[in-house]
Amino acid sequence: MKISTIYKTISILSVIGMALALFLFYEYLFQPAFRPCSINAVVNFDAVISGPIRTFLGIPVSLIGLFGYIVIFLGSLLKNRKLVLGMVLFGMVFCIRLLFIELFILHVVCPVCVSCFIVMTTIFVLSIKLYLDERRKVTR
Repeated sequence: MKISTIYKTISILSVIGMALALFLFYEYLFQPAFRPCSINAVVNFDAVISGPIRTFLGIPVSLIGLFGYIVIFLGSLLKNRKLVLGMVLFGMVFCIRLLFIELFILHVVCPVCVSCFIVMTTIFVLSIKLYLDERRKVTR
């Protein structure tokens, strides 16, 4: 895969991540009656938008995710592999923390969070490939 294709794919995935984070932030702010991701007691996102993990250090987790995806998007546009990889590493730790709390403490599954985790993991794999490819290119 060419480096330009990797950056383009990361940009697209980060836009998807931004959309997911914006959806969660909207739900956090307005908490509408219709919640498409609240299927039952186990599969829902109430813990993320109104439960104990809705904020981290007083900031909504959805807003932290949105900020992270924006930085990843800007890093991919600027073709700054270190910025992308650094923010993706933070995002992976943040996503793993949320998933751990959801699954093992709250015993719920947030479909949007799982989607964010899949997006972040894909970006992580691509950014590692990008970092290694560019590093090999520099050492040649």
